[in-house]
Amino acid sequence: MNVPRVAVGPAADAPHIERLTAAGLHAVADQLGDLLVDTVRSGSSLGFLAGLDRAAASGWWRGLGPVVEAGRLAVWVARGRERDDSRITGTVSVAFTDKPNGRHRAELAKLMVRPDARGQGLARTLLAAAEHAAAEAGVTLLVLDTETGSSAETVYRRAGWTEAGTIPDYAADPSGALHATTLFYKRLGTAARRRVTDAEPEPAVRQ
Repeated sequence: MNVPRVAVGPAADAPHIERLTAAGLHAVADQLGDLLVDTVRSGSSLGFLAGLDRAAASGWWRGLGPVVEAGRLAVWVARGRERDDSRITGTVSVAFTDKPNGRHRAELAKLMVRPDARGQGLARTLLAAAEHAAAEAGVTLLVLDTETGSSAETVYRRAGWTEAGTIPDYAADPSGALHATTLFYKRLGTAARRRVTDAEPEPAVRQ
């Protein structure tokens, strides 16, 4: 099954945001693995430590196939702005819960942008696409956690997310040093259903 690309924004050179099927995820696992390795190498706290290699990173993405197939995880990728550019420049995921008392909420995770594609509003565009799709799926509350003091906090605050608090020594960065994490949430409504046409540039994202 081929999922059509969805251009977010009116510009002809806008990045193409595509939701992956399980088969589509398997097909681009190596590209996503490269993106994950580059992001971890840049110091971002994503659940992995320094030394992560491409094979392990690609295998991690492929391992998500059954969860995507079951509909419990949605993964989007951003493609290059040029019409013939199929390179993946960013990704974001939303994890849905199957708990009977929590089906109204979901968790946003693994927002990543290639180093050479940062500062162009791509993180904000990916975030908006995930929020829009989650709202369309009936989600009314999104949550996330990100390293306290990271530049990702700026992205989320600009996008209307609310800080819920911090937890000290929550996770290690790639070097193994423990850092606090900040919890954010966002209630979804009509604002989340609007397409973003003018995403403002953002700093390098660290989630």
